Amino acid sequence: MKLRLDLLEQLTAEDLLEEVLANNHRYKPEPLFTKTGVGSLSSASTKERAEEEARSTALIERLKKRAAETGNKSSNKSSRSKKQ
Repeated sequence: MKLRLDLLEQLTAEDLLEEVLANNHRYKPEPLFTKTGVGSLSSASTKERAEEEARSTALIERLKKRAAETGNKSSNKSSRSKKQ
């Protein structure tokens, strides 16, 4: 997933969980998972890569929107404090 670093502060646990659950079916635990705690991630198909790209693009757009909303709220607060 490509993610702009300036948008990281807008990332929520729900955003991460969505991506984890989308890729969870690809995870293959080793037979001795309970003892070793290791596994592997199987290769993604072309369709899965396209879906990942779409999710990534949608996430970036959501984060941009949140950043703009947060920016508006903080600029409103700062402009109010300057007037008082």
